[in-house]
Formats: sequence, structure tokens, C-alpha cells
Amino acid sequence: MSRIEEKFRRLKEQGSKALVAYLTAGDPSLEATKEIILRLDRVGVDIVEIGVPFSDPTADGPIIQAASHRALERGETFEAILDMIEEIRAVSEIPIVLFGYYNPILSYGNESFAMRARAAGVDGILVVDLPPEESDELRRYTDRAGIDFISLIAPTTTDERIKKISRDAGGFLYYISVTGVTGTTKPRIADIKRDVKRIRAITTLPVAVGFGISTPEQARRIALHADGVVIGSAFVRLIEENSGEEVLMDIVSGYARSIKDAIEPAL
Repeated sequence: MSRIEEKFRRLKEQGSKALVAYLTAGDPSLEATKEIILRLDRVGVDIVEIGVPFSDPTADGPIIQAASHRALERGETFEAILDMIEEIRAVSEIPIVLFGYYNPILSYGNESFAMRARAAGVDGILVVDLPPEESDELRRYTDRAGIDFISLIAPTTTDERIKKISRDAGGFLYYISVTGVTGTTKPRIADIKRDVKRIRAITTLPVAVGFGISTPEQARRIALHADGVVIGSAFVRLIEENSGEEVLMDIVSGYARSIKDAIEPAL
């Protein structure tokens, strides 16, 4: 059982929901990214998604696009990000998902990437622009390495396609609560409730909901209907606004704690 599967299993036993936090690797620096992840682990974040900077992040909104470009301008590399994950793994068991686009993986080499990512301690990957029909050339290596292949489901995804996606997915399903790019539109609770129910009728995989979630109240309401919430742009924006400040770590970890508190079951 992978760290991701084990995390969701334990949360379910506790009646809790997962907080998945997205960070852009290397913004404002890889050292800062590492420290933020370790702080998030200590305040209760359940899974961290590490965004790999890419020059053309078409699925990301302006906040994450800007963070990606800043990291690339700093000269951050795929290899350096994997080195950072290896350093995190030496002191933390928090489940780690690499989130990004296929081009950097293809350039690295599918087999080499799978071996290196596993050695570094990566638990899952989410490749935004690699649909299930085209994923075999990568999955033949990542599946063998024991890396969960996490898939996206959109509001427009049909039941038949959900069956196909969930049959081969691992870890959890990432339900995109709104159409469009990240961080630009607020999700509608009624739509989330309807679609998560529809997904759960098809698969037993955990469903985490992301896109457009930024406040504890939003997270609380969404967590009532899902197995977890994913927050990305709000974290990335906080980091940008407080980059260089001594209080950066306290602000980001305090925000994470407020979200986790909101989605915890009432005692």
C-alpha cells in the first residue's frame, strides 16, 4: 500500500478528510519550498503536490503561471527538485505527488524519471496533459516503480469515461470543481455534491476536490461531500505576497492549519 493509499485509509477510519496542498517548486527558492513542506507536514497537511515549473503551463491560472516562471528564471531544474524531495523524504513521511506536464518527464526519459522519482521518494504523479489513452509509455515504468498515477476528472467527464479513468488510476481521483484554469472561478457546492456522488457510484477511489478553493468555509462545505480538498493558488499567492518576509513560514503554516481545522470532524 502506497503512502497515499495509507493516508486516505487512516483518514477514513478517523472520519477525517484530507488537506492536499499544492506548491510551485522553487518559488521563492527550493530551500524555501522544502522548509514550507516540512512546516505544512507539522501542522497537519496530509498530502503535498509539488508543481514542476514549466514554460507553458496551460492548465494553470495566472498566479501559478507567474510562480512557475519565477522558478524557471531562478534556474530551477527537474533534477534539483528531485534532490529536494529526497532531502524531505529523509526526515518526513508526508505523501508527495509530483504535479506537472509531460514535456519535462519526456525530456528526462520515462524510465529514468520513474527510477529517479521512486528513489527520491515520490509517491504519485499527476501529469496534466497526458490523457489515459496516451499514458502507457510512461506508466509501464511508473507502475513498475510503485508510483500512483493520479487522474483528473472534470465536470464534463461522462460516466463512461469516469469508468475508464478510474479503472487505471491510483492514489485518488482529482475532481476539478470548475471548468477553466486554476484559481480563477469559485466552485459551486451543489455541482460538487452531484458530481462526487456520481463518481462514487462508479469507483471506490478517494475523491479530492480542487480548483477555486481558498477559504476555510469553502473547504469545510466541500469536504462534507468529498474525501479531501486541494488548495493551490491560495498557497502560491500567500507565498508570493510574503516572499522574503521572516513571517513567511508562520503565515503559510497558519493558513494551512485554519483549513485543516475547518475540515476536521466536530468532536
